Amino acid sequence: MTDNQRKHFGARLKEIRLAKKMTLQEFYSPIAKHVNNFSPIENGSRMIGKRLAEDVIKHYHINESWLATGIGKIYSIDELLRETNQLNAEPEEGVPFINVNPSDFSSEELNFLKEKPEYYVNFRPFNDCDAYLPVYGDSMVPKYSSGEIIAIREVVNKDIIQWGEAYLIMADESANNITTVKLLFEHETPGKIVLRAANADYKGDTILDKQAINRLFIVKGKITRNQL
Repeated sequence: MTDNQRKHFGARLKEIRLAKKMTLQEFYSPIAKHVNNFSPIENGSRMIGKRLAEDVIKHYHINESWLATGIGKIYSIDELLRETNQLNAEPEEGVPFINVNPSDFSSEELNFLKEKPEYYVNFRPFNDCDAYLPVYGDSMVPKYSSGEIIAIREVVNKDIIQWGEAYLIMADESANNITTVKLLFEHETPGKIVLRAANADYKGDTILDKQAINRLFIVKGKITRNQL
């Protein structure tokens, strides 16, 4: 791909994103750390880098020829086949249970929400959540015990936090890519936040800059495996 071709990528990426009804965060967070950089790319005031363009093309199976010229089919053949299979598949009801430990993923790596679900949970109070995840470790006992399942929903506006509630926090490299479930509390210093374990045996708070948080999910509740 040439520099001249990449000048036109932004508007066509925006076309794909809007067709999928996805926000900038939803569309680009599986690919790049700084999602806000894509706004000027889509608007044409910045040209997408060659490596980044290749990552987007590969992730969404985009037809590079269409992205460069606007001519032809938007997706490569494997993506078209995948979407056809999805249309023919029976729709799943409820929220996906994804059997992964989020701590195994950093916010710069693969989006764990795109991992294949083991099954779906249709429980109306939590049906607005993004996923169910298993609990690992005992730092959140007695609130959440190892083996239980939590329902999480992503927070769009990180300035609005329900203090004292549990959140799944995914931080960037400035905070050592920490990924953890903790109770959040306000810090006396503006721009900082307190992460605290529910288990009294885990003494000491973790202080984090708000800007270090890449993704934030509120824990809406839990269910136990013998309820499924």
